[in-house]
Amino acid sequence: MDMGTLRSIVTVVSFLCFLGIVFWAYSAKNRKSFEEAGRIPLMEDDDLPAGSSGPNRDQGKQS
Repeated sequence: MDMGTLRSIVTVVSFLCFLGIVFWAYSAKNRKSFEEAGRIPLMEDDDLPAGSSGPNRDQGKQS
């Protein structure tokens, strides 16, 4: 196996991995969770889901 063949194999495997990621990202079963995650930066602190805690969530609260 020469270097050209090895490079071709790596290119094909990389492209197949890329296509797998694209199909996974655009699959219908993941749409709801991705849409919810995309709305998190636009939500108010009171609207955030119970389990989420961002780095600035407790910043405004005084002890």
